[in-house]
Amino acid sequence: MATRTGQSSIWDKYAHIERLPDPDRVNDLEQIDWVVYFLSAIRAFFAEREDALISGEGYLCWEASGSTAGWLVPDCIVVFGVDPYAIRARNGYVINEVGKTPDFVLEVGSRSTGRIDDTTKRDGYAGYNVREYWRFDHTGGDYHEAAIAGDLLVDGEYAPFEIIEEADGMKWGHSPILGLDLCWLDKTLRIRVPETGEFLPTPEEWQIRTEEVEAERDDERARRILALGELDDERAGRITAEAERDTERDKRLAAEAELERLQEQLRLLQGN
Repeated sequence: MATRTGQSSIWDKYAHIERLPDPDRVNDLEQIDWVVYFLSAIRAFFAEREDALISGEGYLCWEASGSTAGWLVPDCIVVFGVDPYAIRARNGYVINEVGKTPDFVLEVGSRSTGRIDDTTKRDGYAGYNVREYWRFDHTGGDYHEAAIAGDLLVDGEYAPFEIIEEADGMKWGHSPILGLDLCWLDKTLRIRVPETGEFLPTPEEWQIRTEEVEAERDDERARRILALGELDDERAGRITAEAERDTERDKRLAAEAELERLQEQLRLLQGN
């Protein structure tokens, strides 16, 4: 509840900001899985950075004036060193208002938009000075010119990143902005940490990991309860043993006292 209250106060701070219109969207189920994976994985990876905008599906423009005809709508956008709440409240990225051009954009290929990702949008993002522009096509090249491709902005123009193809068919390139590898593997988008070679988990893998952690916690809790039960049993055993020893001692003392009484009576009788 405290978190919800905190979030509410943050958004209240930006309630006065005028929202940009929602872009027209074409529902495309071919894109959604990869967009969700990218955004969720990158947000988790940079979770400690409060100055990171990791979002998508909003307008990108120089100024929020005039027609929206020339504005672009990135599938995924990443920008560091900004106020992400203000940009989300604005419902889009206005470069002259933010004061910084975007660091990274990813477009996911689809039947409806794939043809313009390599052409019109590539030129458009270069015009917006987007530092890195990446494309992913799960089909391996039916929608884009390549399965995975990326460009770095150099003197206002894009220069392609090197894409490496492994023996197992995986194709990948390195993003200096993210410090991560973007990979096409068996028609899936994967993001790899170069230092460890591990892929950032998908939402399904996060769910499995969460369930495994919860199961481990349940097992540990059960072990602690069992250990406490065993300690209680041991403690009860010690108490019972001590009680039995006390009873045996009391019996022995009583027997000794009775023997001493009888011996005293015998001495009295012998004296008579």
